[in-house]
Amino acid sequence: MKLRRKHVLAAGVAAVAAATVAVGTGLGFAQGAPTRQSVCSGSITFSAEPGAPAATSNQFPVGTRLRVTNLDNDRSAEVTVVGPSGSCVLLNTAAMELVRETGKNVIRRNVVERIGDDTTQPGVGQPSVGQPGVVGDRPGSASPPAARPVPGSACQGAITFFEESAEPAATSDRFPVGTRLRVTNLDNGKATTVTVTGPSGSCVLLNSAAMEQIREPGRSLVRNNAVEVLR
Repeated sequence: MKLRRKHVLAAGVAAVAAATVAVGTGLGFAQGAPTRQSVCSGSITFSAEPGAPAATSNQFPVGTRLRVTNLDNDRSAEVTVVGPSGSCVLLNTAAMELVRETGKNVIRRNVVERIGDDTTQPGVGQPSVGQPGVVGDRPGSASPPAARPVPGSACQGAITFFEESAEPAATSDRFPVGTRLRVTNLDNGKATTVTVTGPSGSCVLLNSAAMEQIREPGRSLVRNNAVEVLR
C-alpha cells in the first residue's frame, strides 16, 4: 500500500510539472523556442539609395528575393537584390524605413531569409552588374556604374557607413577588433586610416567620421575604393 501511494504521489508531481511547463509556454516565458536561421550574420545598415525597397549584396545574385526582419520590433521588409555591395545584405533607404526603429541606422538583431523559387546558393556566383535590362544598384537604372575590382584590395565592393558620434573607425565581418585599415576613395584620392572596433555584416563599414574624410559631397557610397591592412 505504501509503495502504491508513493507511485501515485510521484505521478501527481509529474503531472503538475508538465502543466506548469505548458502554462509557461502559453504565456510566452518558456525558453528554447526555435529560432529562424539567418542567411547573413552581423548588423544591417543602409546605403541611402533612393527608389522602391531593395537591397544590394556580395553573397546573392541580382533578382534574389530576401526577407529582412528586425528582431527588436518584429518589422519585416521583402526586398529584391538589385546589384553588388560590400555587405551580405545592404538595404536602401525605403527598405530601411520599413524595418528600423526611429533614429537608429543599424539593425543589430536581425534575421535574413531567402524567399521565392530561386535555388541558387549564396557565394556560388557573384551578383551580375551592368547587364542590359537588369536593374542595377540604383533602382530604376538599367546599367549603373559598378564598383571596379581592385587587385590587392582586402575588400571588394562599394563601401558605406553607419551613423555614430565617435572618432573615425570601422566595423568588419572578417577583420578582428584592433585591426588597422587604410580606406582610399579612388575617385578623389582621399584616404582615411581606421581601427576596427567591432563586428558588422560588411567587409568594412565606416562610421560617419571616417566616411566624411573620404566621400564626395552628397554621396553615401564609395564605389571605387582600395582597402589596405596596415601592419
